[in-house]
Amino acid sequence: MWQAYYVRDVLKRAGLESEIIPIETRGDKLLNISIAGIGSKGVFTAELEQMLVDGDIDIAVHSAKDLPSSLDNHFEIIAFTEREQVHDVLISNRPDADLKQSQDLLIGTSSTRRIALLKHYYPGISTVPVRGNLQTRISKMESGLCDALMLAYAGVIRMEYGHLIRQELNPSEFTTSAGQGSLAVEVSVALDPDRKELLKQLLNHPETDICLRAERAFLFTMEGGCSIPAFVWARQKANGLHITGGIVSLDGTKMIRKDVVGVPGGAPEASGHQLAELILDAGGREILLDIKNLLL
Repeated sequence: MWQAYYVRDVLKRAGLESEIIPIETRGDKLLNISIAGIGSKGVFTAELEQMLVDGDIDIAVHSAKDLPSSLDNHFEIIAFTEREQVHDVLISNRPDADLKQSQDLLIGTSSTRRIALLKHYYPGISTVPVRGNLQTRISKMESGLCDALMLAYAGVIRMEYGHLIRQELNPSEFTTSAGQGSLAVEVSVALDPDRKELLKQLLNHPETDICLRAERAFLFTMEGGCSIPAFVWARQKANGLHITGGIVSLDGTKMIRKDVVGVPGGAPEASGHQLAELILDAGGREILLDIKNLLL
């Protein structure tokens, strides 16, 4: 809802009034199952997309990281909002909660990426599944389910829980999910072109757009979904688009990480595709095959 209100306020400042239609998705309802365990694409998007098709809503607002790496031909993304800092954080009521200092910590997370990276860098750390909105997760932590939660900095700050941050994790190690920290605005391709262009001008952040197009191209080429612990982080620098990405095995024992620098002005999707091919050729295909065999 914070995301929807954010977009509404941007539009309001430009003189456009809007109505918010709350929609509960399958991913919001099935809190006792991991996202990977639900077993299909679009667990946070299908219900919103149906309302776009039916004409009940004009735009759907998502966390960009929740969007599948490819969309049905009936839909398109017209905007990525300006990105918050991309890194993960550890939040806890324990002032000593720190992965480097507290090997006895029990971490709450259902993210396959975060679990695999924790197993790689801190094999002594244990995890427990926890899902729901931020308030629900914090309540579960406070009830004793876990000692700390591993979350995106963006969500923690937006919901004003920054005082609980005990450790900010370096994105060069705990590299982000594609799109983390930005909102995506999705529409039906049938939406009026003039309205579509106006919304894009008001909501799209060009630098973020370039980075996320590269990240999503990487994820698409990796055939990565919520059950695949792939990671990617693109950022603009003076000499071009820098994109880091890779994949880690579910048990954390194998990791492949590569970097690509795109040509200034080049297509960001090409850089994302190039990076994914480097990862796959360096052993990523074998890791992906192992993961799929384990999940079958």
